[in-house]
Amino acid sequence: MAELSVVIIARNEEQGILRCLASVKPVAGEIIVVDSGSTDRTAELCREAGCRVFFRPFDGYGTQKQFGVNQAGNDWVLSIDADEVLTPRLQEEIREKLAGLPREAGFNIPFALHFMGRTLRHGGVGNEFHLRLFNRTRGGFTTVPVHEGIEVNGAVGILRGGILHYSYRNISHHLEKINTYTSQAAEGYMKKGKSFPKGWAMLKFPFSFFAFYIVKGGFLDGYPGFMWSFLAAVYATLKVAKTIELTATP
Repeated sequence: MAELSVVIIARNEEQGILRCLASVKPVAGEIIVVDSGSTDRTAELCREAGCRVFFRPFDGYGTQKQFGVNQAGNDWVLSIDADEVLTPRLQEEIREKLAGLPREAGFNIPFALHFMGRTLRHGGVGNEFHLRLFNRTRGGFTTVPVHEGIEVNGAVGILRGGILHYSYRNISHHLEKINTYTSQAAEGYMKKGKSFPKGWAMLKFPFSFFAFYIVKGGFLDGYPGFMWSFLAAVYATLKVAKTIELTATP
């Protein structure tokens, strides 16, 4: 059976990190936590739980996660965020796959967003798959500042057990993340030489909200679906507006 290294990056995640660790312990041969300067008890809680904890200043999600992968003692790696949880079905499936020494280079895993007390099924977040379980000898993370991904050389399988994403504690926390992620995305666009006309910023919100709430069925998730669609449209709009702010000629 192939042993598994679980890699987590974290900063000030004491409210949810133990929930995450409890979900990965049944499948992990080791747990590696890369802390980027927590001022709460995140690092302490992880050490008490038996994790290998490393400190590294944050310089991008892709590079931070790849650093953690590089510390792994096993070829098979599961990358999971501190606000994510493995379902029991996924735990069992991972054990079964690694027991058979898989030929695949990696596996896509279905994700579900737990938002405002409800697991969303619509609004563009009910059918997401992400490559998170992979053989590090056959791939690794891209190094873009945000929306990083894993690229592997070889076949990619699909698992059916899922990961629950508890991304936002409340609306204020959601807005904090939107502010951070849109700034990082805008800086990434600027470095690539990408720009937007100012008129697009005015159109982005209504188009995005209509897409999330109506076209993708966000209204079927009730009030949480409305708030998710609204804030997702805010995210899309601010990403464009901040890029315009950075690239506009004085």
